[in-house]
Amino acid sequence: MSENLRPDRTYAVAAFAAIAVFVGTWTLLHVGFYRHKQIADTPVYQRYGNQIAHGKVPYRDFHLEYPPGALPMFALPGLAAPGHGQNVKPGFRRTFETLMWMCGAVALLAMALTLRALRADPWVPLLFAAVAPLALGSVILSRFDLWPAVLVAGATAALVSARFRTGHVLLGIGAAAKFYPGVLLPLAVAYTWKRRGRREALFCLGLAVGVFALIFLPFVVLAPGGVWHSVSVQLGRPLQVESLGAALLLVAHHVFGFGLAGETSHGSQNVAGTAADVLGIASTVVQVAVLVWIWVAFARGPATSSALVRASAAAVCAFIAFGKVLSPQFLIWLIPVVPLVRGRRGLWAGALLLAALVLTQVWFPFRYFRLALDFEAGLSWVLLARDLMLVALALLLASSLRRDAIRPEYP
Repeated sequence: MSENLRPDRTYAVAAFAAIAVFVGTWTLLHVGFYRHKQIADTPVYQRYGNQIAHGKVPYRDFHLEYPPGALPMFALPGLAAPGHGQNVKPGFRRTFETLMWMCGAVALLAMALTLRALRADPWVPLLFAAVAPLALGSVILSRFDLWPAVLVAGATAALVSARFRTGHVLLGIGAAAKFYPGVLLPLAVAYTWKRRGRREALFCLGLAVGVFALIFLPFVVLAPGGVWHSVSVQLGRPLQVESLGAALLLVAHHVFGFGLAGETSHGSQNVAGTAADVLGIASTVVQVAVLVWIWVAFARGPATSSALVRASAAAVCAFIAFGKVLSPQFLIWLIPVVPLVRGRRGLWAGALLLAALVLTQVWFPFRYFRLALDFEAGLSWVLLARDLMLVALALLLASSLRRDAIRPEYP
């Protein structure tokens, strides 16, 4: 059957089949070696949920490091099953994991809608996304990153389906939950500008900013210092041990005997010292430069749905690959967007993403502290290989955007 004539029911069948596979994936993540040596954030989330369940106001009555859009993921399990102390109550954990499972299932539905708008075959991308958590590992069970990821997936589906205002609202909510969806806003505005004109693009930008501000505003009014603390903690984080800059220092430590020291702060293990500080600043400069390059290249090219998908995947990947912080859960952000890229480039992108997921699981969680505290040589090389995979993925996706101005690949 012609690609342009593929019936809508194909996408519905593929979406529900992928969700069924995702159920199996989620189940397997609870058995066998996936259960061993887990490093979970759910005890932290439970403390937040308990405080909210007891009537305390976030940012005013207790500190937390996440923006206000993340609060539902802590409050709902906390209200449903409040716990005590450091141990995660089974009820809290089950409720939290149910929320994350639902986010993953909805993300698959949103991917199907995007693929329908692209008139692309849905089976390989959706099934890849459904089984990808097995390659990454149990980290997906105890992090709330599927929440902003589903908002990004929904925003992408809305934009390519010409529901521009809905797409921008979802990006505003997503940015209020984890900040990173904000890197897609310039792409969304440029896409809307070219498709619907300047007035609609500016209105949509106002919607995104307005929703973001509306989520923050109550907490800024009640506890401006607490909100600023949560933002400044993120902005002031040092060079995290799994970032590209840290991987280069670790390899230099083993090859050239370069002196290296670690520190634990900001809820992570980091590399300390002048060289680490310099590389942290350099990483941020490169990260911003690559993002601007992607935004400008997309804005100068044709406003096609496929180009938007590739630019979005490139922007998220560049934000991850070149940042001074690169936690394992960041790779969750890529699972609903990279498989949407079409053609031969999409196959290469999928292969690079799969390699990055598997390499991450080589040390996290099973050997994490051997890497983060002991700087083990073999794991340092694996870390560098993973980070270079992400760099290659970002450049692969970004390099096609300027060529689209001459010869668009897809409608």
